[in-house]
Amino acid sequence: MADIIGLVLPFFGMILLGYVVARITKQPIEALGWLNTFIIYIALPALFYKLVARTPIEQLTRIDFIVANISATYLVFGLIFAIGLVLRRATIGEATVQGLAAAYGNIGYMGPGLALLAFGEPAAVPVALVFCFENMLHFMVAPALMALGGGEKQAPLQIVAGVARKIVTHPFIIATAAGFVAAFAGFEAPAPLQRLIDYLAQAAAPCALFAMGVTLALRPLKRVPVEIGYIVPAKLLLLPVTMYLVLGLAGNFDPVWVFTAVLLAALPTATNVFVIGQQYNVWQERASATILITTVLSVATVTVLLYLIKSGLLAGDPFP
Repeated sequence: MADIIGLVLPFFGMILLGYVVARITKQPIEALGWLNTFIIYIALPALFYKLVARTPIEQLTRIDFIVANISATYLVFGLIFAIGLVLRRATIGEATVQGLAAAYGNIGYMGPGLALLAFGEPAAVPVALVFCFENMLHFMVAPALMALGGGEKQAPLQIVAGVARKIVTHPFIIATAAGFVAAFAGFEAPAPLQRLIDYLAQAAAPCALFAMGVTLALRPLKRVPVEIGYIVPAKLLLLPVTMYLVLGLAGNFDPVWVFTAVLLAALPTATNVFVIGQQYNVWQERASATILITTVLSVATVTVLLYLIKSGLLAGDPFP
């Protein structure tokens, strides 16, 4: 257990440092702009390119893993969406953000750093696949359902074009695609360029975690919505359990791939859920509360999950 605490303490410690510094210095949220720009456009893309480019191409085309991962994610999304729509009498837009709050984990800021710390380089490929394909699907589902619910006033073709543009121009997706091309072509960057990529990739996790802590500090918890009662357990408990079982049913995957996908599923709600809510003026304050609560509670749930994995109590295949 001491080893697990030693693993997660620096990781969540960076979030705590960002939170504390933001509370002390009283900087406006706009002051975070350039750090976020560095993270989103430079550091994390460098990390994703590095991870994917070094991977044998046959491992990057595991359609069975991709389908299983997305199926587990959207089983939970569909459940929470239905609860919001039917039981809570929410609008389609509100139910969409609630579903994303339960299914859209912080796989960009937190995922790569924690998975690589926990499982090493073998976790690089599943991290890249989960991030790339889950994000693409979230980018498509959110505007499509908002349009269905009347929250998007554009014509259908404009919506489709906008979604496609967001996907193909997102820095993470571009970097991952470039890594696919490099892996397929066997391209190796010249030594000076590779050193630059490595240098930027090393900065990705600490900068992203610090920025996440600052963001949490500048969006304080104002009220706890009723929906938190089922969204938080769905995100932190139901989704990783569902991911574990679906991957076990789908095929015999490398245990590192299974554990990586389960760990990413167990991460707290992504800050992008608040951004989506803000974009459509739907459930934004409650989305912010969900992010804060799941992030705080994930310190315990992620630590327990890593203990189960590292101690051997959680098998690599639930159905051997």
